[in-house]
Amino acid sequence: MPDRMSFFSRLFPLAQQLSDYGRDQLRGDLSAGLTVGVMLIPQGMAYALIAGLPPIYGLYASLVPLAVYSLFGTSRQLAVGPVAMVSLLVAAAVGPLANGDPALYIGLTLLLSLMVGVLQFGLGVARFGFLVNFLSHPVLSGFTSAAALIIGFSQLKHLLGIDLPRSNYIHEILWAAAGRVGQIDPLTVLLGVGSILLLVGLRQLNPSIPGALVAVMTTTGLVWAFGLDEHGVSIVGSVPGGLPAPSLPPLGMENVWALTPSALAIGLVGFMESIAVAKVYAGRHRYDIDANQELIGLGLANIAGAFFSAYPTTGGFSRTAVNDEAGARTTLAGLFAAGVIALTLLLLTPLFYYLPNAVLAAIIMVAVSGLIEWKEALHLWEVDRKDLGLMALTFVATLALGIEEGILAGVIVSLIVVIYQSSTPHTALMGRLPGTDTYRNLKRNPEALTQSNVVVVRMDANLYFATASAFQDLVRRIDTQDPSLQAAVVDMYPVNRIDSTGVGALKKVIETCRRHNVALYLAGVKGPVKDMLDEAGVTRMLGEDRFFFEVSGAVDAAEADVEPTDSGVESPLPDTPA
Repeated sequence: MPDRMSFFSRLFPLAQQLSDYGRDQLRGDLSAGLTVGVMLIPQGMAYALIAGLPPIYGLYASLVPLAVYSLFGTSRQLAVGPVAMVSLLVAAAVGPLANGDPALYIGLTLLLSLMVGVLQFGLGVARFGFLVNFLSHPVLSGFTSAAALIIGFSQLKHLLGIDLPRSNYIHEILWAAAGRVGQIDPLTVLLGVGSILLLVGLRQLNPSIPGALVAVMTTTGLVWAFGLDEHGVSIVGSVPGGLPAPSLPPLGMENVWALTPSALAIGLVGFMESIAVAKVYAGRHRYDIDANQELIGLGLANIAGAFFSAYPTTGGFSRTAVNDEAGARTTLAGLFAAGVIALTLLLLTPLFYYLPNAVLAAIIMVAVSGLIEWKEALHLWEVDRKDLGLMALTFVATLALGIEEGILAGVIVSLIVVIYQSSTPHTALMGRLPGTDTYRNLKRNPEALTQSNVVVVRMDANLYFATASAFQDLVRRIDTQDPSLQAAVVDMYPVNRIDSTGVGALKKVIETCRRHNVALYLAGVKGPVKDMLDEAGVTRMLGEDRFFFEVSGAVDAAEADVEPTDSGVESPLPDTPA
């Protein structure tokens, strides 16, 4: 029975969260669910516009995926639903394939949601959550900042009340807008800019006030009262009522192949955005996040959503912050929020008829303005300019090449950096700190003592195929032909793993030292590495008496075999990185 309950808790994390549920938690979850549900109504409709869909699909995407994640997700504060980044990726993926056909556009979007869900679910079941580690933070920051600009400028047509062609390139949007300056509608601009000022002002005054809802109610009332829709102001119009009916996305293989790259990008980017914010609040409330279960939860949310007219969703930053501030303690808050959306779809959609599109554009612009990570760029300028270059490259590539191409360029460069860093590990020449048996890097401790006839070196990495060449170079840089050099000690403590290529490199080092009559000693070899050396014959080749637990012991043994000259002068090893 305990094993069955444990399996049930792993499958449905909500069951474990409710094991010690009380009145206080219920009060917090209910408050958070109502708050996030109200927030999702205008926000979801706005994000649907980014995705190129009718506003009602933003509400559909806020219903079933949110409810399903609440059952299977491990983050107690994460609010799942439509987000700006994923919405933009959806538009970039589906737009070129739909050829202006609204029905085909919606069908492809639902297919994309299903594909993203299957991908995420599969990665979670296969425990491939670690793959997202290859999307470095600078890459995500550069992509997010560029995408935020693209999203913001894509809403100019709604903010200005002019017809602009769909584009993911800012210069094309600005050029088209410049050619239609004379068509700008003053009333639309007034409503849009006024909404932006209202949203920013309410955020500064009290972040807990649902500014988007206030803006929606105010401007909708103005349009209705003064008949502004008859004077050029574009409105949402008729919004279908009722819950989304189950349907099957179009499953043509031609469309599946065409959408596969986008599904990969959306699946990984969406998960990265979700897991990043989930970890923040998990740490704040002192509970654990299971990355693989998160993939399963998000995957099931998108799979189920695809059959109920929902486009791809993930966890959002702003909604999660509001969810936490409003008192969410379990994922039950998500079920309450989904209930609010369901009631809205059943009873309140006629109220959105006079909602101006300019206000939805204003909501989007204010929301994505916080995604431009200029503070991160300043921080990287001070801390790590290589990462700043990576961020800048992804930023420029996204703006110049396109959404998917930009993040692909960032990922490729990230992998190149990882490979380069793996193959060029940090190495050090070591000396003994005066009055101790401790050996440290001479670059950082110039007062450390060395001997001309015994050299101590260290490589701070595992010894495997990527670092084998660097390990051989480390020993090769020792002037083994110097007649004063009689022994070399390699500190192996940083080596946690060795493979066959590493074994081969070590054998070559042993042979090189033998040719030049330099005795080689190994210190700090860990158990698993020693087992590998025993099986590969390295121990027999070098001799069991050349292995020591500590560097000091290896140096003492070397000094006993050679004539010591305690000199305090630099070793013949050339400068190595600090």
